[in-house]
Amino acid sequence: MEELFDPLSLARWQFGLTTLYHFIFVPLTIGMALMAAIMQTAWYRTGKVEYLKLTKLFGKIFLINFAMGVVTGIVQEFQFGMNWSEYSRFVGDVFGAPLAIEGLAAFFLEATFIGLWIFGWNRLPRLAHLICIWMVSIASMLSAYFILAANAFMQNPVGFEMNLERGRAELTSLWEVLVNPVVLAAFPHTIFGAIMFAATVMIAVSAYHLRRGQHVTTMRKGLRAGLWTNLLAFLGVGLSGDQLSLAMVDAQPMKMAAAEGLYQTTSAASFSIFTLGTPDGASELFSIRIPYLLSLLSTHTLDGEVEGIDNLQAQYVEQFGPGDYAPLIWITYWSFRWMIGLGALSALISVIALWFTRAKSTRVISDRMWRVLIWTAPLPLLASLIGWVFTEMGRQPWIVFGLMKTEAAVSPNVAGWQVALSLAAFTLIYGALAVVEFKLIVKAAKEGPPEIDENEDIDDDDLAIVY
Repeated sequence: MEELFDPLSLARWQFGLTTLYHFIFVPLTIGMALMAAIMQTAWYRTGKVEYLKLTKLFGKIFLINFAMGVVTGIVQEFQFGMNWSEYSRFVGDVFGAPLAIEGLAAFFLEATFIGLWIFGWNRLPRLAHLICIWMVSIASMLSAYFILAANAFMQNPVGFEMNLERGRAELTSLWEVLVNPVVLAAFPHTIFGAIMFAATVMIAVSAYHLRRGQHVTTMRKGLRAGLWTNLLAFLGVGLSGDQLSLAMVDAQPMKMAAAEGLYQTTSAASFSIFTLGTPDGASELFSIRIPYLLSLLSTHTLDGEVEGIDNLQAQYVEQFGPGDYAPLIWITYWSFRWMIGLGALSALISVIALWFTRAKSTRVISDRMWRVLIWTAPLPLLASLIGWVFTEMGRQPWIVFGLMKTEAAVSPNVAGWQVALSLAAFTLIYGALAVVEFKLIVKAAKEGPPEIDENEDIDDDDLAIVY
């Protein structure tokens, strides 16, 4: 019974589930704000009513999702004080700075311009109204940057000094925290991943209507825009992921070793696409490998040396004292591959769909193809969620790498049954909210773009978005 109500395990489960649930809404908010801004820019420059319809449709989906993200994000931050008070006390002076900037600057900037954009139709000049949605997009990305800067401190602590008398880390340079090499690599990686998810939602909605022969002219533009955006964003994910792997090797070499299940330090290391073997790495039953790829990812050289789990474990025992400093290998190994595989599958589907929907193509697209495009939508989201599992689980046993272990960060006065009760309550509430969110977005998607007569005056009140 004590193990069932272990406060540390329950607090970790609650924080992990809440984080993943909250992150469902984050990439769609960031990506869809950008897509709405691009569509509105296309309408502003061309005057084509199809782009206005797409702006209204995907702007509505963005706003539904944004509202849900705000609700879950507030609870997310409260957990630091409730379940992780020792962590908050230890690094709150550093960790709290970028979070405060995110709340006081980026979020309020985003909320202000969202209001102006919603109620500014037919009230603001078109250029001013267009600037509003671009400011929303920029502010959402800034918000992501400051949150990622806080997380990057957990991965690679910089810009602080230890106050041994008070037993806590204290901020010495906010600039170092904000230009942490990890956040500089993680930010574009996260943003491109968010754009992929928004693009595949755009693809799915467009494919749904095209499959039924509805809003053909408008939705064909939406489909092609989504396909190209998804493909280009995948290239951005790959390039930024390469830089993130270099930052990861520099800050947390154990994470890269665990991602490959590499136990012994190796030069010219290969990367396994799929491996079956014993958990300790002593015996490999079957493996499909790409020669030199792990060294290339880790060092940008074909014969570079990649440190192994056993070697790093010995170093960390000498540096930090007795303990197990390796994460759960099977989680890091498979999450790394699922993250890459799901994103690549999404991009491959976009390449195929671009070929079949090209202007000169006379091929009739099958019902099966439309269904594939509709179900492409969750792939980038799943890749992002699994990527966060890899990022956070790969850092274990540390909550702040090299400074504080996760087991030392939990609130000492919170009982296991209290965490279990709040975990059950959040699960029920979030489950209900998820149903509401999904139904609202599906309803908006099925309704499609508003009917706008391109021969009418585009300043007519009928163009106002009503939410």
